[in-house]
Amino acid sequence: MAEIETRIEGRIGRITLNRPQALNALDAPMCRALDDALVAWSGDPAVALVVIDAAGERAFCAGGDIASVYREGIAGATAGARAFWREEYVMNARLAEYPKPVVSLMQGYVMGGGVGIGCHGHPRVVGETTKMAMPECAIGLIPDVGGTYLLGRAPGLAGDYLGLTGTRMGPGDAIYAGFADRFVPEADWPALIAALAEAGSIAPLDSFAAPPPEGTLPARQAEIDTLFAGADLAAILAALRGAGTDFAAATLGLIEAGSPLSAACTLAMVRAQRAAPDLRRALQAEYRYTHRAVERSDLLEGIRAAVIDKDRSPRWQITGAAAEARAEEMRAPLGDEELSFGED
Repeated sequence: MAEIETRIEGRIGRITLNRPQALNALDAPMCRALDDALVAWSGDPAVALVVIDAAGERAFCAGGDIASVYREGIAGATAGARAFWREEYVMNARLAEYPKPVVSLMQGYVMGGGVGIGCHGHPRVVGETTKMAMPECAIGLIPDVGGTYLLGRAPGLAGDYLGLTGTRMGPGDAIYAGFADRFVPEADWPALIAALAEAGSIAPLDSFAAPPPEGTLPARQAEIDTLFAGADLAAILAALRGAGTDFAAATLGLIEAGSPLSAACTLAMVRAQRAAPDLRRALQAEYRYTHRAVERSDLLEGIRAAVIDKDRSPRWQITGAAAEARAEEMRAPLGDEELSFGED
């Protein structure tokens, strides 16, 4: 059975991620199939809108297939990972700029690459099991697939907090933070899809949408804005150490468990994206990091600890002043290797 299914049903182009045994983790063939379908349907009058969903109850998409990045990386290869990130980011931009509505139905885990698939089109639907996050700092990466763009537009400094800690958002918080638009109980999703296919518009969504469960971010917003107001990562960490609250202590622990290089880059990139004109600029900036990540960051060690050996005890090599210095290098332009979107 195909790991991604694309077909036309009624008036909709339907894309289903179908790798539930791997939490629908995105690999290169899946990325290409998804992008090919978007290209084919963009000018097809038979397709009025696109619906993206996923098989299985546990996850819409838990991220990219980082185990393959590790296998290639320890063998000294970088071409495969770089090619995948290029194709993935072009697909992310296509979703954001698509000329037709793209409805995503996101249950369970929605992380990393899953955010890139589900959170750039509109309208974006979440359900009661949605657990959304950008946890890349924990593996030595940065919130990519346009994650820095979304985080940079979250209320106040919530994006700084979410990006540095990888905190999971339920449906209410995902909507509050700007990662989703509507809440629909998951039992109603089959009927919603059928209604969309018949109507050929997003109008039926209004009759299915319901108030989302209450999230935790709104009540934390003022405290987050105070704790993350520092000019740099060192100032934020100092504020967290001195705050004396359980929330600050837990937040400090999450940040300090991640890669120092990733944290330094993430903070700078999320803040830079607040002034970015569009998603493409964010993706180009993110690619500067991922292009270098296998060779110049702690990514392989982070993947080893989280996915390969699963000891959850990464031994970060780039720390302290070295991390701050390397962060500038990781974000520098790539010259002829810059990410291109084909028609530039």
